[in-house]
Amino acid sequence: MVKQFEEDGVSFRYPDDWTLERDDTENGWTASLQSKETAFLVVTLDRGMAEPEQMAQAALAALQSEYAGLEADPAVDMLAGEMSVGHDVQFFSFDLPNTAWTRSLYCGAGTLLLYWQANDLELPATEPVLRAITASLKVDE
Repeated sequence: MVKQFEEDGVSFRYPDDWTLERDDTENGWTASLQSKETAFLVVTLDRGMAEPEQMAQAALAALQSEYAGLEADPAVDMLAGEMSVGHDVQFFSFDLPNTAWTRSLYCGAGTLLLYWQANDLELPATEPVLRAITASLKVDE
């Protein structure tokens, strides 16, 4: 089965065996999805209309402060029919290689930031799921 998240014109589908937690933030909300393993995806809405580039850069700076030796490549993609910016990231955590991905874009309610991460041992199984979740993203203009 598949579940669906919908709020403020933002929607996405996710597997029913993943856990969703939603929290209010000062300028919006955050929806966090957790797999049964270590993979997770976080979607944050900022109603303050921050620049997508600024949100993606802030996410990268936070990761760089946490993980020495982090490697990041800039990325530009179409997501939910909108241009998104972010980074493809690789780093080590607990001696395991990890892959992460950030993307930020405008939507009708504000600016979205998506961040997903998985250790590379489970990436072959979880990356297609993470990509399917992000491909299901829809936003109101």
